[in-house]
Amino acid sequence: MVRIRLRRVGAKKQPSYRLVVTDKRSPRDGRFIEVIGSYNPRTEPETVTINEARALYWLNVGAQPSQAVQRLLDAEGTSARFERLKEGESIETLVAEAEAEAEEKEEAPPEAEAEAEAEAPEEEAAEAEPEEEKEAEAAATEAAGEEPPEETEAEAEADEASAEAPVEEDEENA
Repeated sequence: MVRIRLRRVGAKKQPSYRLVVTDKRSPRDGRFIEVIGSYNPRTEPETVTINEARALYWLNVGAQPSQAVQRLLDAEGTSARFERLKEGESIETLVAEAEAEAEEKEEAPPEAEAEAEAEAPEEEAAEAEPEEEKEAEAAATEAAGEEPPEETEAEAEADEASAEAPVEEDEENA
């Protein structure tokens, strides 16, 4: 039986995989018939490239994907295109559709990066220290000609307590 499965490549503790068509009895990293794609789980997001024409051909002639490869084929939309191929749609239109989707993925920035860029200004504002905020407020009120608000008693006590905190020393180390 012919299988489509992952073949491990890459250095120790740094796996990446090739999608290969192979005989079921061959070892995982042994002899194969054809390489039809690659998969790198170490990138963010995971990198998957599949030669759609060859994948659809091998699925059409009866090659069975492993569970891991089936998951990748589902994520890339190849399984849905294979179902349409079985219903009678031409392979050329399906491959053209897959190529168009691949080009769109390359042009559009990944969602994770877009979200990180949107959150960056909020994080910078949250990271500002309270003293800097107080100084900025004081400068703004002075520029407006108003008197700056005085510290409350609780704030003053908290500042004094943190400044005068006793330093504990071990008698052995002294």
